[in-house]
Amino acid sequence: MGEENVKQPLLERKYYKDCPGCKVDQAKELSEGKGVPVTNLFIMWMVVLCAALPISSLFPFLYFMVRDFNIAKTEADISSYAGYVGSSFMLGRCLTSVLWGIVADRYGRKPVIVMGIIAVVIFNTLFGLSTNFWMAVIMRFLLGSLNGLLGPVKAYASELFREEHQAIGLSTVSAAWGIGLIIGPALGGYLAQPVEKYPHIFTKDSFWDKFPYFLPNLIISAFAFVVAIGCIWIPVCFLGSNETLHNHNCSNESTDDAKALESGNSGAGNEKIIQKNDNLLLNWPLMSSIIVYCVFSLHDIAYQEVFSLWAVSPQRLGGLNFTTDNVGDVLSISGLALIIYQLTLYPFVEKASGPIVIARFSGMLTIPLLQSYPFIALLSGLALYIVISIASILKNIMSITIITSLFLLQNRAVEQHQRGAANGISMTAMSLFKAIGPATGGAVLTWSQKRMDASFLPGTHMVFFVLNIVEALGILMMFKPFLVEKKKTHSDQLH
Repeated sequence: MGEENVKQPLLERKYYKDCPGCKVDQAKELSEGKGVPVTNLFIMWMVVLCAALPISSLFPFLYFMVRDFNIAKTEADISSYAGYVGSSFMLGRCLTSVLWGIVADRYGRKPVIVMGIIAVVIFNTLFGLSTNFWMAVIMRFLLGSLNGLLGPVKAYASELFREEHQAIGLSTVSAAWGIGLIIGPALGGYLAQPVEKYPHIFTKDSFWDKFPYFLPNLIISAFAFVVAIGCIWIPVCFLGSNETLHNHNCSNESTDDAKALESGNSGAGNEKIIQKNDNLLLNWPLMSSIIVYCVFSLHDIAYQEVFSLWAVSPQRLGGLNFTTDNVGDVLSISGLALIIYQLTLYPFVEKASGPIVIARFSGMLTIPLLQSYPFIALLSGLALYIVISIASILKNIMSITIITSLFLLQNRAVEQHQRGAANGISMTAMSLFKAIGPATGGAVLTWSQKRMDASFLPGTHMVFFVLNIVEALGILMMFKPFLVEKKKTHSDQLH
């Protein structure tokens, strides 16, 4: 009677020997109660840094790079040509993100991640060696087109960790991305034109004088090369087998689809791809989170552009009259605070309140904070430096909280075999919005600084008011019935 009365589990998960997805699920099951896998967090941190560093590292020297190309007829035209170079990356990423997501769903996350890092090594290096405007535009476009690793990394992060650690996994992605966007401009600002800045190390008429913008790109490419080697030779138990897709017959049809494509049956394969994309586009929890994500991405990139320009503007135009070094210091302090917050506080706050609630709360706090920026500009000396640093820390923490929460919603809204494509759709839409954000933010700032004596929202009060309108739109979209979180099904809990 003893053995007969022992309760057996209602449903035991069957693991297949040669299925990499099963190996990951089994490893996650065995890791219960063992804490956060720090090695996996470190891997994702390095990979995301490779994707983030090239995006913003060019902005400190882009104006001078375009000037040296001698393509602009007047000095005023330099900014327009510089905008084309900056937008070419986002345009390339917009056109190929869905494709890379589908490839990641069919053949695995790791191949796409490694190919993306290799693209950084090659095309970021060639961009630093650009000798004319069109070479620079083409290299940036190819870098954006072939660097499709961010979407698969987000899917990878949601699959690699147990559910209780998914928040810290995705927050690590967000934190690494934010840090990359801060370290990148620092590298570009301090290492570009080394002959002028460090004449005792880099001599006149040398290679570094002929290619004055190569050094920061070389440093980033060298870092990416090391990470690429690490991804290939990393121990099997961490990345080699942590391919998170299932390839046995009872999991999904992705294996059959891949075989159909390889055998030349493109018709059936295309029909299935279209069907999957149709299902994703009709998945309202996914699409609503992507739409909100795009609005906040537009706000975030416009804010970054406005903050940098506003901080270095003279006080008579409502700016802070900062140097580029001052701006770099403020952003570095914000980056350090982001690391601490993302790795310590965010996972607990998200677990206690849920991603939607914390995102709404962060968005609402951002509005009065941003509108206080013109008043902060009235301060001076150490008080100005301390207050703007605190404001920047709070703004970046709230922004990264919203983005990370939306990451979680997007990856929880789809099945595992669709996460690559879902993140590809998200990256495509986000890239499109981010392509127009910097130009729009700069134009609004210029307009606001021309109306310093206006009776309604004079000067920079207006540009932060416009940013808050976009923020308010995003907040409204985070309330039901627009933004809907997918309910957990029985199959979701089993998987």
